[in-house]
Amino acid sequence: MEPSIVWRLGLPSLILVASLFAVQASVGADQPSQSPAASHKHTNRLARESSPYLLLHAHNPVDWYPWGPEALERAKTEGKPIFLSVGYTSCYWCHVMERQVFENEEIAAYLNEHFVCIKVDREERPDIDELYMLCLQVYLQLAGSNQGGGWPLSIFLTPEAKPIAGGTYFPPTDMPGRPGFMTILKNVTSAWAERQADVISTSELIAKEVKRLSTPQLVLQPVALNSTLVAKSIDAISSSYDSEYGGFDFSKDAADAPKFPIPARLELLQTIGPFAETAAELMQKLDFTLTRMELGGIRDHLGGGFHRYSTDRIWLVPHFEKMLYDNAQLASVYTRAYARTSLKSYRQVAESTLDFLLRGMLDPEGGFHAALDAETNGVEGQYYVWSADEIVKILTPEEYPIAESVYGLKEKSPFEAGTVLHLPKSIPDAAESLEIPVSELETKLTQINSKLLAARKMRPALLKDDKILVGWNGLAIQAFAEAGQTFQRRDYTDAAERAANFILQKVHSSDGLLLHVSCGGEAKVPAYLEDYAALVGGLLALHQSTEDERWLQESVRLTDEMIEQCGDGRGGFFLTSKRHEELLARPKNSYDSVIPSGNSLAVRNLVRLAKLTGNARYRDVARKTLETFAAQIENTPAGHACLATGLAEYLAAYGEPGGNNDLAGSPGTPVAGGPPKPDPKPSTPGKAADSSQMVVFATPSPKEKQKHPLIQAEALIVAGAFTPGAECPVVITMQIKEGWHINANPARPKFLKATELKAEFTNGSQLGQVTYPPGTDLMSEGVEEPISVYEGAIELKTTITVPETFSGKDESVTLTIRYQACNEKECQQPMKFILKGILVVGADQ
Repeated sequence: MEPSIVWRLGLPSLILVASLFAVQASVGADQPSQSPAASHKHTNRLARESSPYLLLHAHNPVDWYPWGPEALERAKTEGKPIFLSVGYTSCYWCHVMERQVFENEEIAAYLNEHFVCIKVDREERPDIDELYMLCLQVYLQLAGSNQGGGWPLSIFLTPEAKPIAGGTYFPPTDMPGRPGFMTILKNVTSAWAERQADVISTSELIAKEVKRLSTPQLVLQPVALNSTLVAKSIDAISSSYDSEYGGFDFSKDAADAPKFPIPARLELLQTIGPFAETAAELMQKLDFTLTRMELGGIRDHLGGGFHRYSTDRIWLVPHFEKMLYDNAQLASVYTRAYARTSLKSYRQVAESTLDFLLRGMLDPEGGFHAALDAETNGVEGQYYVWSADEIVKILTPEEYPIAESVYGLKEKSPFEAGTVLHLPKSIPDAAESLEIPVSELETKLTQINSKLLAARKMRPALLKDDKILVGWNGLAIQAFAEAGQTFQRRDYTDAAERAANFILQKVHSSDGLLLHVSCGGEAKVPAYLEDYAALVGGLLALHQSTEDERWLQESVRLTDEMIEQCGDGRGGFFLTSKRHEELLARPKNSYDSVIPSGNSLAVRNLVRLAKLTGNARYRDVARKTLETFAAQIENTPAGHACLATGLAEYLAAYGEPGGNNDLAGSPGTPVAGGPPKPDPKPSTPGKAADSSQMVVFATPSPKEKQKHPLIQAEALIVAGAFTPGAECPVVITMQIKEGWHINANPARPKFLKATELKAEFTNGSQLGQVTYPPGTDLMSEGVEEPISVYEGAIELKTTITVPETFSGKDESVTLTIRYQACNEKECQQPMKFILKGILVVGADQ
């Protein structure tokens, strides 16, 4: 994609426009300057910062300030406009602009004379980034430009920090049809000197619109919280499916556009999709997408983990940086996909991704670093790509044909820097083509990969951003906790606990409040909403995995702190806390991008905590948050996937306002804490009963029957009235549809969700110990041990005891059967089958 600039002058209320897409596909520039301190000609105030991104600019000739009172006061005192540059360490075009523009002595001198220059790390200050990116987008829209935002964000501000004009990347000198950065600087300076009143008028107009857009807009007709909203989000995502290569957000009008995984959308399909009318179709789309990602060049087949996104439709050539948040979320997606399907390849992807984080991103103190850069010597992807000649020299004559076949080395590479390793076909299909057993191919690939990885490590190391960001670490904690439980990997659970302990012990203020980032031994910046919400999600996953009450207690403490610091009493949460400085606006948003919004994550946690603690306050805050953003789900359903998941989980727990309860009891995946924990051993048998002398007393409603086409169930008791204080035998009969099975109790393998019976009573009756029938062993492809299942007709036996003091009344009973149905090809999400009935309780004789 070629850079393009729009530049306009003239209208009194619209002084100028300078915008540029931050394109991703260019290569060939020089390496970012990282020379030893002794050779530096210039040193600016950024040398005192801890952010790796800011430190990259510490020796530019530009007189950079970090964002803060010193820079803002100087601008006001001297009456100079501000040049604000926002970027991040793994941003390719940020490096290009640093080399071409900010290292340019002439440009730097002009900047220093006419502007106060501020450099911001967007990951360290997401509030500044979000606000001024919105300023740019509003400005471009007002200017009639079709350009979009991106990084580096380059924006000019008044001394009061209100937006004048801006863009993204600018070349240093004029090009045909495109002014260079020096030309733009001179035009801004001229406009400020000669037409300052018009410039200020424009800045006030943009600032006012940004403030309006930073919070949910007033809705005259409230949007109801119901399953229709959830379905709308699922349908919007499903309708953008690429049936040829997998993935979502696909449009035939822009078929070659980059593809982003967007884990929140994959997670909505995986968690809630099985309960949709088109469940089978949705799971096929999801699994095909996960498989294509698994095979493509977007995944690092040697070192593990995923690159940022694919620059093409076929998942082949990625944008090569590796981000903690991508890898944490995708590890969770594949872990849950394995729990859903038992496919071995999903487990391999999840474990290789988590192993990469342990090997390449783990800080010695326990937290996880933020990112790995994409370029070497100014060439994006050079660290990861290969030529056939290189590989021939590394491997034996016997090994090379295998690597050539498995990794697509015979194909012509569309990437000029080299061949991106990928899998043109699955490992089983490759083994069939090579006419060797799968196990033999896997053994040979282990040896081949080891040699190639050792050779790759000899290349110049990639730049790493070693900030420890609390929110991103929360996502990683959740991923490791879930995987530790699902795969029975104690090392993963330990990693989650170490990271959690580091955050809780080291990343807080002197008064004990959570902070946002730790780097170079310094913790700073008050925590944002995302930090609280993502960290609590990780701690709840740890609680579910370990059953250690400490993690639940910390989740409660931090959630209360989040409500106090970020909560809006009218509903929802602000991005910033009470401790942050006042900016142009205080954003309150719900859009789920590559990282879910803090509001969406908070809703899921609040529903979970309400159920775990019984605290109705959490339920009410979740409801008010959902009501605040319901219109946003309706207007942009695909962009609110995580919030839609939270809504589905809220409806499953509490039903729809007004009594419609279509989703009640449906999502079996825990609402915030990860995959189900192993079920306890079955209790000792209750009294047996002859079902021929029994009568039905609890049945499903017609709507409940429709929701469970694979299962029939009813509950029976001995004919006659209950006697207070006595045990009455109960039998639940279940009929499982032919060709399907459900997991036995106890479950085997342990990570599966066992069938389980629970009961609720209105007047204090008690459910006795449940006797579950023995399971039948079933072998399934890709599963390492027999699965214990129930098929056909089964009976669950137990007792109900009515209190001795209760007589002459009726007892309302709700029985819940949790089960997970599977066949040879797929497993549905765990479901809850609800039976309701009345017990007639006789007088105590």
